[in-house]
Amino acid sequence: MSEVATTFVSSWSTRLRKIDNSRIFQSVVIAVILLSALLIGAKTHNLSPKAIAVLSALDFAVTVFFVFEISIRFLATENKKAFFKNGWNIFDTIIVIGSLIPTGGQGVLLARLLRVFRVLRLVSMIPELRLLINALLKAIPRMGYIALLMFVIFYIYAAIGSMLFEHINSVLWGDVSIAMLTLFRVATFEDWTDVMYETMAVYPISWIFYLSFIFLTAFIFLNMMVGTILDVMNEEHNASRAAAHGESEEGGEPASRAQIEKLEQELAEIKALLKQSR
Repeated sequence: MSEVATTFVSSWSTRLRKIDNSRIFQSVVIAVILLSALLIGAKTHNLSPKAIAVLSALDFAVTVFFVFEISIRFLATENKKAFFKNGWNIFDTIIVIGSLIPTGGQGVLLARLLRVFRVLRLVSMIPELRLLINALLKAIPRMGYIALLMFVIFYIYAAIGSMLFEHINSVLWGDVSIAMLTLFRVATFEDWTDVMYETMAVYPISWIFYLSFIFLTAFIFLNMMVGTILDVMNEEHNASRAAAHGESEEGGEPASRAQIEKLEQELAEIKALLKQSR
């Protein structure tokens, strides 16, 4: 009886795995995620009670589908413990469970916020987006030192600006913290020339202060951050290609089965040639 039960569970697990890995099912999941995003946006408009009822029904259908989809993914996994070792699976599970919170009562704001985060499931469904997010997360520690150096430069320039320009405009240069906000405005090029011309009316050579700051922050440090992210993304792409190549060599994926079928076909042709030669 146990062997029969094991065979039954194994067959169903195989079927569910085929469904989960099929492109059609993945496309349907992505389409439902996009529909969920449209529903969230539609609810922000002033709609008639009938339209709100329709949207609520669709939202309920989307929630049921997400529960169905995450259940298929969980049941299709051979090692159930390994399912929760994947960070993306944990993220999807939390979002789906959060979607089950009723939208009425005191938890209405929490429920609406969790439904907004359902759009992020699009990231977990598309491998290219997962690769970008993984690269960004791995680049954050490296960018931390660049950000620390940027903070030092901001602080030095803010202290100098507060000392030199405080009497010109105390709103922009009153103290170090306000001066840092002003410098952030300069670094983002938000009407920074107005700030510069105001100080140049008193200190004609103060343009050196602004141009040197922009050169350091907007050009050097920003390019360093972009270079760091690109470097990590290149490492992630190489690791992904190496993993795919390794799986192909191990022979556990559909690509390896195709190779085995090709080898079997070649062996059959060789056998046929041998028979003809005899």
